[in-house]
Amino acid sequence: MTQPPSNRSAAIYSTLPFTAWTAVALLWFAGGSNYLTRTTLTTMRGSIVSDIPMSDAQFGLLTSAFLWIYAAASPFCGFFADRFSRRMVVITSLVLWSSITLVTAGVHSFEPFLLLRALLGLSQAFYLPAAVALIVDYHLGPTRALAGGIHLTGLVFGNMVGGLGGWLAERYGWSDAYIYIAVPNLALAVLLFIWLRDPPRERLPAATPVSREEPVRFMEAFRSLARPGPYHYFLACQAVQGGVSWIIIGWIPTLMREQFAMAQSTAGFSSMGLLYGLQMTGLLIGGFSSDRWSARNPSARIIIPAVAVMLTAPVVLATGWANSMALVLASLGMWGLAMGFLGANNMPIICLTVDPRYRASAVGIMNCCTAVFGGIAIYGIGALRDARMGIATIMTITAAGVFACGFLLWMVNVSIRRRNPAFAPALAT
Repeated sequence: MTQPPSNRSAAIYSTLPFTAWTAVALLWFAGGSNYLTRTTLTTMRGSIVSDIPMSDAQFGLLTSAFLWIYAAASPFCGFFADRFSRRMVVITSLVLWSSITLVTAGVHSFEPFLLLRALLGLSQAFYLPAAVALIVDYHLGPTRALAGGIHLTGLVFGNMVGGLGGWLAERYGWSDAYIYIAVPNLALAVLLFIWLRDPPRERLPAATPVSREEPVRFMEAFRSLARPGPYHYFLACQAVQGGVSWIIIGWIPTLMREQFAMAQSTAGFSSMGLLYGLQMTGLLIGGFSSDRWSARNPSARIIIPAVAVMLTAPVVLATGWANSMALVLASLGMWGLAMGFLGANNMPIICLTVDPRYRASAVGIMNCCTAVFGGIAIYGIGALRDARMGIATIMTITAAGVFACGFLLWMVNVSIRRRNPAFAPALAT
């Protein structure tokens, strides 16, 4: 008797645990490369501007162009990962962003630099939807959140070591720094081509059987994801999260300098080090605990990050109104942990809310919303600062955003239960 597709995938997975974890390891390095490559620009600013004269607005446009193209392309890039081989989408993305980085090393004027930054955003937009969908295809229920969390620690680590570009630029020049970053990335692409494989794609037992070969069509994916339901609450949660995260990253160091007369470097390193360090911790703890608890309660994928986010809101609110370093550090640490818990469960939650055929498309749309609202938030707060709004009011707005993020995440759980009162354990795998 032929097994249902989901059971067949589980049987294949159970015989390939080494391959499943090898995929996570390879994608950990690829994800780290993705974030390291995009963030080195800001750490090499002095070296670049000394060779390619540009205004502050032009330098800012280099990052804005990346974000705008990244956001606009993400939904379509997610569809590509659903329609074609996720393995080849990941590898092609890595080859493209590494090649663009290599070409950037030879740029001598602003205009081509801007064009290459936009192309970098396009090339990197393909990576994350394909990578996280590939991981959940390999890792069915028992290890899904932990595997996703481990992969995301690679992205956070790449962000943390973005200063490597600045060090290389000071020592060897920014052009050589780009070469030293690009060449190992191309070598990594070769390793992925040799070792990374596409696992069988999961299908829900209740769904109409669909063969692996049947094409996924864009309008079908759009109609499926556009239907009102729990995915829309999750999308709203991610949009708010993007805004809150950029406010905290952009303005907590300023709060520390203004309230506690800290040096710029000390405020930046201490705040971001604590935030990213605890985010990595949250990714591992949140993934492991979610995998364990979800075996008994499918809602664990949502409850764990929702509670962590909601507990952070009052601490962020107090941070703006009480002149306390302990509160500032507590809000940073709690938000970092909460984002780790949420990050580890992002893909498992998507698995609960969308058709398995369109998971990468759902991630692409999520990335688009996060980037767009993050950009709006960081610009909006800057405008409020220009209007002489104090840090206390800004942190109050941020705390409201934190609460809204947790509430919308909880509504994902409510919406799923309304749609399926039983919330069958099979859906949590």
